Amino acid sequence: MTTPKKLFIKTYGCQMNVYDSERMAEALGGQGYVETKTAEDADMILLNTCHIREKAAEKVYSELGRLKPLKADNPNLKIGVAGCVAQAEGAEIMRRQPAVDLVVGPQSYHRLPAMEERVRAGQTALDTDFPEEDKFDHLKSRPKARRAPAAFLTVQEGCDKFCAFCVVPYTRGAEVSRPADKLLTEARDLVERGVREVTLLGQNVNAYHGGMTLADLIRALAKIDGLERIRYTTSHPNDMDDDLIATHGEVEKLMPYLHLPVQSGSDHILKRMNRSHTAESYLRLIERIRSVRPDILMSGDFIVGFPEETDADFEATMQLVREVRYGYAYSFKYSSRPGTPAAERADVPAEVADARLQQLQALITQHQREIQNSMVGRDLSVLIEKQGREAGQMVGKSEYLHAVHVENCSASVGDIVPVRITEGKTNSLAAQMR
Repeated sequence: MTTPKKLFIKTYGCQMNVYDSERMAEALGGQGYVETKTAEDADMILLNTCHIREKAAEKVYSELGRLKPLKADNPNLKIGVAGCVAQAEGAEIMRRQPAVDLVVGPQSYHRLPAMEERVRAGQTALDTDFPEEDKFDHLKSRPKARRAPAAFLTVQEGCDKFCAFCVVPYTRGAEVSRPADKLLTEARDLVERGVREVTLLGQNVNAYHGGMTLADLIRALAKIDGLERIRYTTSHPNDMDDDLIATHGEVEKLMPYLHLPVQSGSDHILKRMNRSHTAESYLRLIERIRSVRPDILMSGDFIVGFPEETDADFEATMQLVREVRYGYAYSFKYSSRPGTPAAERADVPAEVADARLQQLQALITQHQREIQNSMVGRDLSVLIEKQGREAGQMVGKSEYLHAVHVENCSASVGDIVPVRITEGKTNSLAAQMR
């Protein structure tokens, strides 16, 4: 009997990278690989990288440096770099770090089996093309193993918006939507494997146009027996049309949570970011969404210290946050990305950007805690995902995406249980079974 080869994947960045890592593991499963949780135990290590955050490439090179001793101890170990840093850096990765055997971009990972064969034959392999073929059609699934009760489902990739700070159009390419019939088939397969909740993914997910709109795809998914919860992320304000907004009031399985990045509350900065919307249009959009689903919890993204941002611009962002009151928000200090339009502009002084970020995060945290505390005494439903640290405790997610620790819980993983919230904690809620 052949001993399985072991694969370790370290995933950086967004949910789309999590989905891509699962697909890469499936692709290499056909080559005899099984996943392991430690790099030291692996026959192949893949770093699935993200280029969004500051110094992303240098962090990858640093990680590769830490992996070099493993290759010295095991000359048969193969090391690969995938994802957006791989797409952006290409052959430079292999030049700077000879321990790397393969580099594959996010649009080419369906070619991993052939690349793995080349590196096992003693060659190196580089593929950062934007191939014409559909990578999803070329992936071969492993035997249908049970899945965690919540799963990601990529429905759309790439972006045509060209925000001035963003590398996605250059590393992921133009917007491409997967055919709806294939997505429905994949969703049914996930349900057969134990999935109760899917999150539809895309760099600009509400621009989905795979033979139907995102609104119609959500309605079709809602008809699948056994699929109980639907979410989607990440959205652009300009693509939130009336029909999609209506689904939040019509489709019971669509959860009352929406991540809708705005990036800034200043019209001057939004224009310099090439966001193509205003703070006022964003706020009116929030009003329309809340008119059909009053209890919806909003999430957002913010960049502070963008080139040319003044104190007045930053105060406009703070005011927008006060008006919306986000249940969650992700905020970052601007960092330049080579090749993007904003990279050529003068930065705001670091100490100014740092101070603004602290102010913004303090306000967001205040709102988040107030909203979590307002949940105390409410009856919610929780999708149980795992055992907690305490005896008799189970952990899952509420409709609003809050992590919930359920005490004295007799439910099993995959159950959706009614609970009453008893306490709001820093990043979670505590509850008892009802």
